Amino acid sequence: MKGVVVYDTSYGNTKKIAETIADTLKESGMEVDLFYVKDVKKLSAKDYDFLVLGSPTRMNTMSWAVKGLIGRLKSEGWANKPFIAFDTEIASVIEKSGPSAAQKITERLTEKKMNQLLPVLKTAVLGIKGPLKDGEIERTKEYTRGLAAKLRGE
Repeated sequence: MKGVVVYDTSYGNTKKIAETIADTLKESGMEVDLFYVKDVKKLSAKDYDFLVLGSPTRMNTMSWAVKGLIGRLKSEGWANKPFIAFDTEIASVIEKSGPSAAQKITERLTEKKMNQLLPVLKTAVLGIKGPLKDGEIERTKEYTRGLAAKLRGE
């Protein structure tokens, strides 16, 4: 299986989560491309079996760049393909279960008839600029190993 991990980042925290997801998928035997959203001109559904998309949460939603990328995805090509969404959020916002980038990404990709494989991954940062809360990298690895198993049909 070949997948693509695309992320936006403001202070590098979401990039660290994206890299962790990509590396863990590769360790699980998947072929994975990793892209910063602003470097993506076009994502062709014929090139990938699944999509992983993430953004920092700002004002309870995803970044403009991620929103623009989703808008450019062709529904007919991506329909029925699996995806997961992830984000970084301030820890106190996660505790309050407020709206998040990952939830908004999920809504938009579901509208394009894509299949959400796992619940969203919300990773905590300790302030607007971070750093990531202790344990978030390991938690992301565990989540991603579960994703790889699901992709393999286990």
